[in-house]
Amino acid sequence: MLPLFRHGAPRHAAAACRTFTSTAQRPSKIGMLPVIIPAEVELTRLPPPKSTNPRDRPIGSMIVKGPLGTLTLPLPPYLTISTEPIPATTSTRATISVADATIREQREMWGTTRSVLQNLVLGVTEGHSVILRLVGVGYRATVEKGGTILNLKVGFSHPVELPVPEGVKCQVPMPTRILLEGCDKIKIKDFAAVVREWRKPEPYKGKGIFVGDETIKLKVKKVK
Repeated sequence: MLPLFRHGAPRHAAAACRTFTSTAQRPSKIGMLPVIIPAEVELTRLPPPKSTNPRDRPIGSMIVKGPLGTLTLPLPPYLTISTEPIPATTSTRATISVADATIREQREMWGTTRSVLQNLVLGVTEGHSVILRLVGVGYRATVEKGGTILNLKVGFSHPVELPVPEGVKCQVPMPTRILLEGCDKIKIKDFAAVVREWRKPEPYKGKGIFVGDETIKLKVKKVK
């Protein structure tokens, strides 16, 4: 039976005040998974810088050093990374924990930090790569000036020259294929997005610059 309301009060006002839930809060499934650290990878925790402003929330960092390079992972003060050796192996196991799992911000950063740490470890050991496909008549790409300039011919009256960011290795194994390699996955994806912006895939002829396994659904042109 619905409770009685005073005259003129909206019935949904009481329902909006119901903040209870029957679902219990659970820790992050991704954040609880350990990250395997190979023997050639070194983790170094740097404390946050000191600040005189009490409102500041200083953020520390974790240095991930491996055979292919060195990357940095920002760490909020409520995140803790503990390592322990794996028996009968030379690798270690890194586990991430938070100070209070009931706080939404900490739960969100829990799984995110674990995924980013996994990508950094893979980047400094095996590296990341992205393949871009040029689809269109006359579309082709070349690398100039020792791999520092990517030259694109994608239907404009002039070639497009893009500087390759530091830490990204650009190769053109085929005139219509661009291979980007490096240890920083974010930097590689960002440069791939910059290249794609010059010719986004269009849905009528299927032409454009495709990243990885990207596909597009073709549309039928309207005929009057």
